[in-house]
Amino acid sequence: MRKPDTPETRSVRTLRVGEQVRHVLSEILQRGDVHDETLAKHLVSITEVRMSPDLRHATVFVKPLLGRDEEVVLKALRQNTAFLQREVAHRVKIRYAPKLKFLADESFDEGSHIDAVLRRPGIARDLTVPLPATDDDDDS
Repeated sequence: MRKPDTPETRSVRTLRVGEQVRHVLSEILQRGDVHDETLAKHLVSITEVRMSPDLRHATVFVKPLLGRDEEVVLKALRQNTAFLQREVAHRVKIRYAPKLKFLADESFDEGSHIDAVLRRPGIARDLTVPLPATDDDDDS
């Protein structure tokens, strides 16, 4: 049975390499090294890179600025995967160049949904905790 993939179960090495790959990809996109019109028009954030335990696969979570044209940006990144993999292989010194897989980062949407749920009047009322009475209150 596999252990769940959480930050607590990942090794320090996989986390470190994932951060290096994230920085390299962010730099490539920021500098405009990818010659793609779609990527040139959009600011793309690389929010997280999750490496497989053997460091041969990297799942790259991306979010375009303001979440606009997410599918178009993902398609452009997927079309330029070979170039990005080559660049990562040159800049990150590990034995094997990881295969990149691009996915939309849904964590912002989930966070917004949770925030909206917590702000509903019925739930907000239940979340407010009345302060316990103190002995000083009785003396007034």
